[in-house]
Amino acid sequence: MILSCQNISKSFGEVSILKDASFHVEDHEKVALIGNNGAGKTTLLRIILGELPMDSGQVVLSKDKTIGYLAQYQEVEGHRSIYDELLSEKQYLLDMERNMRQMEASMKSLTGEALESLMNTYTNLTHRFEQENGYALRSELAGVLKGLGFAEEDFSKSVSTLSGGQKTRVALGKLLLSKPDILLLDEPTNHLDMDSISWLETYLMNYPGAVLIVSHDRYFLDRVVTKVVEIENSQIMSFSGNYTAFGLKKAQIRDAQYKAYLNQQRELKHQETVIAKLKSFNREKSIRRAESREKMLNKIERLEKPKEIQEHMRIQLEPRVVSGNDVLTVEELGKSFPSLPLFHGISFQIKRGERVALIGANGTGKTTMLKIINGLLPADEGTFDLGSKVQIGYYDQEHHVLHMEKTIFEEISDAYPTLTETQIRNMLAAFLFTGDDVFKLISSLSGGERGRVSLAKLMLSEANFLILDEPTNHLDIASKEILEEALNSYTGTVFYVSHDRYFINQTATRILDLTNQAVVNYIGDYDYYLEKKDELTQKYAPAKEAERVTETVSDTKISWQQQKEEQARRRKRENDLKKVEAEISSLEERSNEIDELLSQPEIATDVTRCVELSKEQAKIQAKLEELMERWEELES
Repeated sequence: MILSCQNISKSFGEVSILKDASFHVEDHEKVALIGNNGAGKTTLLRIILGELPMDSGQVVLSKDKTIGYLAQYQEVEGHRSIYDELLSEKQYLLDMERNMRQMEASMKSLTGEALESLMNTYTNLTHRFEQENGYALRSELAGVLKGLGFAEEDFSKSVSTLSGGQKTRVALGKLLLSKPDILLLDEPTNHLDMDSISWLETYLMNYPGAVLIVSHDRYFLDRVVTKVVEIENSQIMSFSGNYTAFGLKKAQIRDAQYKAYLNQQRELKHQETVIAKLKSFNREKSIRRAESREKMLNKIERLEKPKEIQEHMRIQLEPRVVSGNDVLTVEELGKSFPSLPLFHGISFQIKRGERVALIGANGTGKTTMLKIINGLLPADEGTFDLGSKVQIGYYDQEHHVLHMEKTIFEEISDAYPTLTETQIRNMLAAFLFTGDDVFKLISSLSGGERGRVSLAKLMLSEANFLILDEPTNHLDIASKEILEEALNSYTGTVFYVSHDRYFINQTATRILDLTNQAVVNYIGDYDYYLEKKDELTQKYAPAKEAERVTETVSDTKISWQQQKEEQARRRKRENDLKKVEAEISSLEERSNEIDELLSQPEIATDVTRCVELSKEQAKIQAKLEELMERWEELES
């Protein structure tokens, strides 16, 4: 065991955050720490680090073990380059390397015992340098930087010129290079694109130390962790397995707790009824029996009614009018900024009822494309057309659609002046803004709170075409699941950008991958995208070489149409294949059942039943022959 938290309690004023919380982390274990926003996850990490005092309990870190921490918002200061900033984390290896060079230079002028002594020291130092992986230091450093999404041309950039998200990535890189015995990571995927998250997953799965991760990225947790520690209602409970396994076990526990509570309530009510009846007889013997039962009843430890899952948002998305079948048609769209070409020749269509996810690495132009379609930015080339009766509802990840100087109440009432105060308060309560909360200034809200206000406005818009830019940012897991359910039951059309792979898997009917300044179409969810990514990217959006001539407009149109048609044919064939295999399996099962029936004495002597079963068996065999031929056609 590397870390043990025992009976930790922490309150802020009258609000209890943690109460007798206990859990442990074993050597090499990968653990998720989850809970709703405000449950106390970051507070617990700061207690473990000693940055925040606990009211009671203790934290025990194994002797001589090191601990490393990545905060949610962690900036790196200074004017060093990105490369030098990470290299500074291995200063002791640089010092060793410099000593080795100095020794090599000194050897030229020494002889005898002095040379032998220096050679021994040099041998020991080089051995230690090799053990510390010093010879591979620079390649390891470059691998970490590239894995975290920095291109080689970025290595020389000054840290002082980076955005907050980029600085957090530099901090994460330094932490990974330092290789502490236990890593504490608070939302490590927040500023990473999908490729970088995938790289980090592999890195952490193979990390030799222990890892304790706070994250709302369920796909990431499913891949990395082997234990889940949940904070709920100030209590902590541990579950073995990944996030999916946790969800199943949690549901079973809730169900068992609720059934136990109901059973006890029924028993208590029954006993109270019996006691009242005995007392009503008004005889000494029956009264004594009633009193005896009362004493027994008072000794029973009452089960508390299981607390409902903390109140969550209630989202109901429904369009006011139905749009035409063609919702969005994009043709030859292109956009560049000075010295930054994003995309060109982009063509695609979105039909009514589709939920299309736009994915791609950071900086490929996903948000820019949404802004162009929403009329907030002009395109450099190409056109886009909205279909009949299309009404857009836009969710902006930076919440520019909100007015920072207004209160929450004013934001809604000004946008929807026909709503009464009661209607506005009821609607805001559905998004967890109650009482005086509705008079908070938008500028004073957290990212998650601003997200809830934006979602509230989106719901009130009754739009039939939702354009969403990172809608799950700052939402806790429970809120994400509610948004997923709302989108899946929504009868309009959705076009969104997201890095949340679990969210994409749950909601997308189609994926557009913006890569190499082109777009590749995947008719399926995120798992299907992963399966076909290499094949289809190579076919429809290969990396452009410097000397390659730009494809013509007509080629791009044909390529897009071919993608759609080919993938539709492939998907239909796969579905047909599954159906045929299922039918074959079902018929073979029935055939085996008939064989067993015919071998039973009571049926073997029943001529009529034997004839019926034999006819059915003959039909099954004929159908199986037909299906086998069909299966061979589809398989080939």
